[in-house]
Amino acid sequence: MLWGCSRQTSDRNPYLTEVPFQVEINLNLPQYDNLRFAGGSLRVDQGGINGLLLLNLNGSQILAWEATCPNHALENCSRLQIEGVLGRCSCAHAAQYSLATGQWLNPEETTAYPLLNYVTRQSGNILRISN
Repeated sequence: MLWGCSRQTSDRNPYLTEVPFQVEINLNLPQYDNLRFAGGSLRVDQGGINGLLLLNLNGSQILAWEATCPNHALENCSRLQIEGVLGRCSCAHAAQYSLATGQWLNPEETTAYPLLNYVTRQSGNILRISN
């Protein structure tokens, strides 16, 4: 007798490639002051494809997202910018993404990819980000 089990499949985002990296950030440095309070956000050019978008979610947890728009092919305009707690794509569709959840806030399509999330680990004032 054969037993079957269902496998959940995850759709790989066709627009984002995997770029292995590990970044260490010293949160004591003045350029990272925005990350010292809840709701503080910052764009970092190192790591990922086009850098990282960082958000201090609740005063004790920092989230890291890929700074590339996940819903179209890589272009010069697909590099996300930070507007408070949002990431904004400057390409034609002007997508906005929540840095708290990674979700596309104004989707134009039924298949919408969220922001690519990276692993963060904090030890004291050192934040390590990797994929």
